[in-house]
Amino acid sequence: MKTVHLEDAGALPPWRRPIALLFLTALAMPIAFSTWSALLNNFVIEVADFDGADIGLLHSVREIPGFFAVGVIALLLLIREQVLGLVSLALLGAATAVTAWFPSLYGILTITMLSSIGFHYYETVNQSLQLQWIEKNRAPQMLGWLAAAGSAATLVIYVLIVLLWDRLGLSYNAVYLATGGLTVAIALFCLLAYPQFETPNPQRRRIVLRKRYWLYYALQFLAGARRQIFVVFAGFMMVERFGFEVHEVTALFLINLVANMIFAPLMGRAVYRFGERNALIFEYAGLALVFFAYGGIYMFGWGVVLASALYVVDHLLFALALALKTYFQKIADPKDIAPTAAVAFTINHIAAVFLPVLLGLLWLVSPAAVFGLAAAIALCSLGLALLIPRHPAPGNETRLAAITPAPAE
Repeated sequence: MKTVHLEDAGALPPWRRPIALLFLTALAMPIAFSTWSALLNNFVIEVADFDGADIGLLHSVREIPGFFAVGVIALLLLIREQVLGLVSLALLGAATAVTAWFPSLYGILTITMLSSIGFHYYETVNQSLQLQWIEKNRAPQMLGWLAAAGSAATLVIYVLIVLLWDRLGLSYNAVYLATGGLTVAIALFCLLAYPQFETPNPQRRRIVLRKRYWLYYALQFLAGARRQIFVVFAGFMMVERFGFEVHEVTALFLINLVANMIFAPLMGRAVYRFGERNALIFEYAGLALVFFAYGGIYMFGWGVVLASALYVVDHLLFALALALKTYFQKIADPKDIAPTAAVAFTINHIAAVFLPVLLGLLWLVSPAAVFGLAAAIALCSLGLALLIPRHPAPGNETRLAAITPAPAE
């Protein structure tokens, strides 16, 4: 496979440049993953008779590969980062394609583990390549557009599900096969059609833990815990409490996608204009309010309209998480990006391994308490976000750090 230095990539046709590859994979990943997510709650309840404890166990198993994302560093000794990302993307698609072939608790757990390995290793590498290939001054806007591209791809899939699920009597197997297979096809095309892009800063092939990145690590840990509660229980609530069917859940996802396509680029511009600190403060304060309101739905019987609106707002606020990526890009040694992406993914998933199954048990007793815990985690994140400086840089990683030259590493 041909190798092209990043600074020479401008001579390639536009469709073969690094940014084009990032956009194409941004389209491919959610075709499989978002379809899996949209059908999951109905699939496991209707086919495998899951309850809250089962769904918590499933998501704990799904997050185990994320906890071991640091293993990417070892794989990079054997395989190029770009190739590893595309192979992982193909694994995600293949596992998604055959999900409906395993309609039992243990079968779903097994195939979920395989798809999760593909998803988490792809995401680890993808985040690393984004920060290596996109210039710092363009990163917030470009990350916003990449998020919008992923939403656009999923939008097409969800529209088809909403329009055709009942009309054509679609099955879980048919939808999983089609979307997972399409992701595999795109991944294989990318492997064959694009050269290997060499960055000017070769990445370290060992675990990197730096004291000066401590705030980034802490925010990643809390983000992982908070995200799990939303991913596992917000959608489950819509099915269990309000009786949403497949086309109704997908319609809600569809609204999220349209909103994300519109607002993700605007949020990227907002991060560029107002800075990572202000963006993350706004995100975490908003999420705390949303999770408190989720709890109120169970405690005070607030209705389905409010629950649906909160679900959309919640999803939009998560789009501001791109500010955490650009914060790290600004404070990092350029050679640390790949290993730190792997370490950060592992830190992000520490809580994810045990939290869903424990909160699944708590859910059986008090769903409101689950969302109350999420609100508390969001408030902790808010407190840490206040420590981000207005202009983060090496030597100025937090407001507690003196503005000094970055240490030699």
